[in-house]
This record gives sequence, structure tokens and C-alpha cells, in this order.
Amino acid sequence: MISAAPAFGLNLPDYPWEAMAPYVAKAAEHADGVVNLSIGTPVDPTPELIRAALAGAADAHGYPTVHGTEALREAVSGWFANRRGVPGLDPRDIMPTVGSKELVAWLPFLLGLGAGDVVVRPTVAYPTYDIGAMLAGATPVAADNLDELDAATRAKVRLVWINSPGNPTGSVRDVESLREVVAQAREVGAVVASDECYAELGWGEWDAQRGGEAVPSVLDPRVSGGSTDGLLCVYSLSKQSNLAGYRAAFVAGDSSIVANLVNSRKHAGMIVPFPVQEAMRVALGDAGHVLAQKDLYRGRRERLLPALQKFGLEIQESKAGLYLWSTAGEQTWDTVQRFADLGIVVGPGVFYGEAGNGFIRVALTGTDERIDAAVERLNATQ
Repeated sequence: MISAAPAFGLNLPDYPWEAMAPYVAKAAEHADGVVNLSIGTPVDPTPELIRAALAGAADAHGYPTVHGTEALREAVSGWFANRRGVPGLDPRDIMPTVGSKELVAWLPFLLGLGAGDVVVRPTVAYPTYDIGAMLAGATPVAADNLDELDAATRAKVRLVWINSPGNPTGSVRDVESLREVVAQAREVGAVVASDECYAELGWGEWDAQRGGEAVPSVLDPRVSGGSTDGLLCVYSLSKQSNLAGYRAAFVAGDSSIVANLVNSRKHAGMIVPFPVQEAMRVALGDAGHVLAQKDLYRGRRERLLPALQKFGLEIQESKAGLYLWSTAGEQTWDTVQRFADLGIVVGPGVFYGEAGNGFIRVALTGTDERIDAAVERLNATQ
């Protein structure tokens, strides 16, 4: 008898965006072309000074270091001091990563979590937080505060994900809210990992360039109490510097955790290429291109937001980041279909947890011409 072939592969959920295929096809039928506002991928050019840095480091004949060059880590430390209100961060407590998504996906495993451990993620959240817990064999639980958990679950919490500014909602945690979560996690001995990749893109009360407050970091002394123990900040240059294709990101925080991550990643060969490290170093030292890009997004947001409201959508949260978290008071897929009929592709809120049902995520990552096309189509329905 021939035995059945063993089943190989991870038993993970299907990648959710595959469900968008019929709506993308419908939108593509529009006579003036599709406007895809579903995914937050940058559409503007990578700044020339960053491309020059990448090219200048192209003679990368030796292996790069997992920990990152000292010059890069010093640049990250300086960026934290100058842009995030986190002075004196030791460069040894910083490590580059291959984009932030790979760290989100693999952090529970690299922390040694497994069966019986609980990973808490925001109620409405990027799906990779759950996937990371599943890859490690841990249990993902949705909550925005540990007080929402029963005593038995709370006792098992080993990792708490914060996402501020949040994807998809654009919500921002203030210093008091961050401090509360840090205190709760420290009480149960859990690590807090804060995904902050939209921090430079605050709007309204969080728009530092228009008189608002800068979005706070989990490593801010007002939050951390002056200690990085049990805390990690994850950051990506994809959004602020149009470097999504470079996979340029880093993690910083707790000395012992970062040291352990460096050691584990040495064994696994998880290394950021040297030219990308050099591009990151240069990008972090130049605020001008970041502010110029933010101005582009601000203009797109100011044109798109009222058009969505005229179309009957209520904008909730959306205080920072690249998305407008919106609801028409109907099922998510009904709203997605109505936008597809206009040749506009939006992100379904149901991809971000049960609490996202009834919402859509509209990205600001369209060219000015495509944003204007979307605004014209939305306004024409009035």
C-alpha cells in the first residue's frame, strides 16, 4: 500500500487581499481608469539623496552586519532625539530589520513565545500581529487595554502590540494612554512592542508642522519612566521616505531583548543589505524630504476627505497616517462595491478584525492626478 504523501506547509489563513479580485476587476472597467486607494504603498519618487546613498554603497562585496553599522545606529539614535522626543538612546540598543512587517511576523517566535502564551493586539488591527502569534504557536487576543481581559488570560500575556498611529484607523495614543498600557504590561511581565511607522504623519491636533503635538513614542521618557525595560519601538522608513521597495526599518529599546534579537538573527541570516543601511542612514539625517512628502499627503487628504463625506461617509479617528477610516452605515462589502462602480478601489474594514465590519480604509497613496479623479467621481454623485 502506498501511504498518502505528508502535508507540508503552515496552516495559515488565506491572504485576505485575494478576495478583492472581483472588485478590482470591476473598478478597472471605468472609462477614465482605476483609482486604487486600497493599499498604502507609496507612489511618489524616492528622494534623490537617498538613491544616491544607495548607489554610492553599491560596492558591497563583504557581508553586512546583523546589528547594523555603528553609523546607522547612531543616526537612528539621533533621529529619536530630534524627531521623537527620545534623547540618549544607546546605539547598541538598535537593530535594522528587513522592513517592519518581517519583525512583526517573527517577533513572537524570536521572543521564545509558544503554546499557552498570549499576544495582545489592537481590536482593529493589521492582520500580521495575529499571524506572528500563530507562527509561534501562541494565542492572539484582541484588546486595546489589558483591563478588557479576564484574570486567567491576563496572566498569560507575554507580548502586547501597540500600533499608534494605528493602521487602519489612524488612531493615536496620547502619553497617558501609552503610559497606562506600559504599566499594565510591566505588572504581568509582558513585553510591549509599539509599531510606530506612521508617527511622522500626524494631522490636526497631532500635526506638529501646523501647531499640533508630535505623536509620542513608547520610548518617550514620559511614557517609559526613563527606562526601556520591556519596551520595543518598531519603525519603518517606507511611509516617511518612500522606501517601501528598500525594506528599510529598525527596532529599538530594551537592551537585553535587542541583544537577543541580534544573536538569533545572526544564526538565521536575517540581515539588512549594506547599501540599504547606508540609504537609511542618509534618510534619517534629512528631515526636509519627510516634511515635503507630508505636505503632499496633507494636500491629498484635504481634497479627499470632504469628497468622502459628501458621498455619505462618516470619517472616524484618522488622526494620523495614510488612511481615512470611514463608514457609510452599511456592510463593508456593499460600500466596497459602490466604490468599485465608480472605478475606485478601497480597503475592506473586515480585513482588520471583526470590529472593522461596516468600515472601509481609503488610502492617501494615489498620485495627485488619481486623487483628483477620485474626488471628481465622488462629487459627481451628489
